[in-house]
Amino acid sequence: MTRRPAQVTRRRFLTAIGGGLAAAILAACGIGRSAKPSPSSSAAPTGTPQPEPTSTSEPSLRDRIGQMLLVGFRGLTVEEAGEIVSDIGDRNLGGILLFDTDQPTQSAVRNVESPAQLTALIGGLPARARTPLLVAIDEEGGLVARLDERHGFPPTIAAADLGARGDVAFTRQAGQQIAETLDSVGVNLNLAPVVDLNVNPTNPIIGSLGRSFSADPAVVTAQAEAFIEGHRAVGVRTTLKHFPGHGSSTGDTHLGVVDVTDTWSPIELEPFANIVRDGLADAVLTAHVFNATLDPEHPATLSQPTITGILRHQVGWDGVVISDDMQMGAIRDAYGYADAVRLAILAGVDVLTIAQQQVYEPGIVETTIDLIEGFVRDGTLSEARIDESYASIQALKIG
Repeated sequence: MTRRPAQVTRRRFLTAIGGGLAAAILAACGIGRSAKPSPSSSAAPTGTPQPEPTSTSEPSLRDRIGQMLLVGFRGLTVEEAGEIVSDIGDRNLGGILLFDTDQPTQSAVRNVESPAQLTALIGGLPARARTPLLVAIDEEGGLVARLDERHGFPPTIAAADLGARGDVAFTRQAGQQIAETLDSVGVNLNLAPVVDLNVNPTNPIIGSLGRSFSADPAVVTAQAEAFIEGHRAVGVRTTLKHFPGHGSSTGDTHLGVVDVTDTWSPIELEPFANIVRDGLADAVLTAHVFNATLDPEHPATLSQPTITGILRHQVGWDGVVISDDMQMGAIRDAYGYADAVRLAILAGVDVLTIAQQQVYEPGIVETTIDLIEGFVRDGTLSEARIDESYASIQALKIG
């Protein structure tokens, strides 16, 4: 999406702890808002638009909240995916998240069987929507590719191999091929590229899986921008992850709390800042890592100093912020679901990801909408905060 002009809004003010700290950290590694202007390649993707909303009336509070959720589900067909169909039609669900396997049941089948099957599944869902639907997937390449050769899709290349090759033209083409695959079945948002630095090559969730382009922020920036440009040529949107950097961790946030206080450094912010500066970011996805240097109380996803302070105010990102899965162990083990939802929205997150992969909770969309509506009704969250997210999400969808 085209980046909106910078403006001084409530979400861009810092808490007392976040302000000076964020400025000092970013200044130390030369990251700020006075960088070079965006190049012409920053034009937003121009893929085939989804159907316009069928209603011209103002959306209700619950409808606006529904747009803030990105949810995984079970089913290979529209008929099998009954609950998510109801959530899309009745609760104005903003987005769906596709997986090939189902972790709670250890099943090798969840949403993906073949190109024809997936095209039919995705094609049948937007018709139920009153608002254009985000259809998201993790298709990074290599080991993290939900659409792979087992299901009849083309092979992909891991980020680590692309970074080692060092050919941005080749990476742009690889990114375009992934985007063409996604577009062919109806996926419009790729939760990629990973722009974490490969600081710890034995990192169990980044380095050891070949998900990082390099330990060098310049290489990561160049490779990620080429990957994004390949997607933009097709009209598929992308997501930078995992802010403020997961590459130095020694643990997996899927399993529990991961503390990067002693391993993280400000250099890990550079690819995010560079890509935002160059106008090539569509969305940014947060990490659940805990870093006492940035926030002594909360992990990044739930941290106002990190999301509003550093990402919004210092890096200058005014677009959509997506959480990592709110059911992951790093959040589930340390917070109740209600508290985590409240803190994430207060921190500056616009879209809450509920993957339904760590646990599978029927009715989770309605439960979450009820929670957020309750927070607005009791004054814990302002309706204006919901409106901020709703506006950013619609801008991303319209492009």
